[in-house]
Amino acid sequence: MPDLPRVVCADVPHLDLGAPATDALACADRELATHAGVSVGLWEAGPGVDTDIEVDELFVVLSGAGTVTFDDGSSVQLRPGALVRLHAGERTRWEITERLRKLYVA
Repeated sequence: MPDLPRVVCADVPHLDLGAPATDALACADRELATHAGVSVGLWEAGPGVDTDIEVDELFVVLSGAGTVTFDDGSSVQLRPGALVRLHAGERTRWEITERLRKLYVA
């Protein structure tokens, strides 16, 4: 990936993700690296509400706020420092109340 800059931890919250995609949450996604079928990247969205069917993913919230609610009624509050594990096939409802940025491994 020669077009990606070398990134250090301090840069991650400020790395430009480009223009948001046109969907319910106005999301932007930037893959930083892949290895053996595993992707590491940044995702940003919000505010807004959307539903999703998840892939296996672990992420940490870098900035922003919101809630992920699962089909079983449980929910996770999203805030800086929150570490969340999603399982493939889970159905979720994302309510982003303050523009949210996460670093993910999927």
